[in-house]
Formats: sequence, structure tokens, C-alpha cells
Amino acid sequence: MKKIIFSIAVAIVLLYAHKTTAQPWSIGARGGLAIPNLSAGSGSEVNPLNKGYSSRVGAGFGVFVEVQTSKLFSLQAMVEYSQQGGQKNGFQAIPVPKQIAPLLGAQGPRYLYADLDSKAKLNYLMVPILAKFGWDLGAQKKWRIYAGAGPFAGLLLSAKQVTSGNSQVYFDEDKTKPVPANPTNPSAGILTLPFDNTQNIEDRIRSFNFGLSGNIGLTFKMKRNAIFIEGGANYGLINIQKGTANGKNKSGAATIMLGYAYSL
Repeated sequence: MKKIIFSIAVAIVLLYAHKTTAQPWSIGARGGLAIPNLSAGSGSEVNPLNKGYSSRVGAGFGVFVEVQTSKLFSLQAMVEYSQQGGQKNGFQAIPVPKQIAPLLGAQGPRYLYADLDSKAKLNYLMVPILAKFGWDLGAQKKWRIYAGAGPFAGLLLSAKQVTSGNSQVYFDEDKTKPVPANPTNPSAGILTLPFDNTQNIEDRIRSFNFGLSGNIGLTFKMKRNAIFIEGGANYGLINIQKGTANGKNKSGAATIMLGYAYSL
């Protein structure tokens, strides 16, 4: 949290300094689609619980201040809400449920396997600071293309694991070793569990993230007003889990945004 406050303070100081030297500056907002995913590391960072994530659909929106330092360069500071996370659908590893752990004994496995849908929904307040390079197009210079990149700091707002489905449970991912419903009575059949649940996992996720973000875009200018569309991405450089029980993942997302800016 302190790092985020510090980043905001630095951005405000820099932008104010440019404002006082009569540099053009603008304010605006943007919002749109985020396509986040969770990437696993390698070696000891990978276990059955953290691998196999695919992208899910999310959203993002924010407000920004931008100062034009020259005809080609500008500096932008933004505060935005960003949905991160990922999903796994189908047969996958699960932690041993607490209600059946006593049945498996102290020497039981660390993971079991079942067929379910699972989503990691992580929501962040992010503060990216981007250096942008752009140039005007056409004789009237109404169009401008640009590219920007820079670091971001992120504060975790919420973290939930949402699961759904109903499945038989196995000891292995090849479905050759089913978990008995009653270990003392093999005729009781295979253990079947419901997985419809929403769990708060904030205690497992680091509250702070740091990474890189960037985008490319096209702006249409109308005197003091401008509208733009941009595509970009962000990628966290810090493993989001606090411990090692669930492996290690880094967050990231592709984004498609529409926005509006007003020159002051």
C-alpha cells in the first residue's frame, strides 16, 4: 500500500511540475474488456494445483492524467480497477477436502482429482505510469497513433475461488484409482462430491503486486475533446501466492479499451 501511495505521489508531482511549465495536459477515462490469465513458473514453482489455467473474461476501467512533454512524447499516470485471474474447466487437481482428510489418514495424498469448473477471480486497484510515444496523422492532424509502456503497482481488492460441478473423485489424473466412498466398505462405490462453492482466498494471495504494462492505440481529436481505442497488456512480476502449497503463479491480462480525453 505504501508503494502505491508513493507511486501516486510521484506521478502527481511530475505532472504538476509539467503543468506549471505550461505543458499541454489532459484528463480522461477509459474502460473495456480484460482477458486475464495466470501463468505458472517452472521447476519447483509448478504443482498440479497451479498449472493448466486458461484465460477468462473480465473488465477494467480507470481515470488518468496525461502531460504532453513534446510533440512526440507524453507521460500518463492512471488509477484503474482491473480484473485478473484465470480458469480451469474439466478434470483437474484439487486440494484434499477437509471433510474427507481424516478418512485418508495422516499419510494421505496432497491432491485428489475431479471434474469441475474453477475460476480464480482477483480484483486489483492498479496504478500504471506510462511513457508514451505518438505522432499525428494527416494534414489536419485529427488522428494520432501512439504506443506506451511503463511499470504498475497493484493493490489486491478481493480474491475468490469460484467452483461448480458434481464429480467422482480419484487419486490420480488417469482415473485409474478412484477414491472409495467408504474405505472400510469397498462396495459403497466411488466417492462423489459437489463443488458448487465460492471461497474467499485473500489470505493466500499477496496484497501487493508489481509489473509492467503497455498499449498501442489510435486517437481521434476534436478540438479539446478526443476519443481513442487501444489494445494492450499487463504482466505481474511477483508471484501472487503467499505460500508454496498451491504453487506459484503470476497474473497478467490482455486488454481492449475505449476512452475519452479532455485537454485542459
